[in-house]
Amino acid sequence: QIRLEESGGGLVQAGDSLRLSCQVIGGNINMWSMGWFRQAPGKEREFVASISRSSGRRAYADFAEGRFTISRDNAKATVFLEMNNLVAEDTAVYFCARARLTTYNAPRDRNEYGPWGQGTQVTVSS
Repeated sequence: QIRLEESGGGLVQAGDSLRLSCQVIGGNINMWSMGWFRQAPGKEREFVASISRSSGRRAYADFAEGRFTISRDNAKATVFLEMNNLVAEDTAVYFCARARLTTYNAPRDRNEYGPWGQGTQVTVSS
């Protein structure tokens, strides 16, 4: 059974950058799209970014466009989320997930993903 492990979160100041990593253990990601989502206290889990299996397609939430970059290293079964110019509203637990089905798209719907990691906390102080 595969599991996903996120890392790279932390406490930063507004304007800083963070790079999140998500490593898939016990499996590979070669044939699957990967996604990042986040959940702030009292809010639903929301889409952040996704990347197709060949990196040919990437999708971003409006708030992530221009500030966040998703990438992947299939050889290392790892997906990354580079986050720049962080703001307080980016404070949340960030989760990565592998798409349920093999697809050439970069899905935005969280229901198209599973399994999920445990998440990594990102806190941005203003």
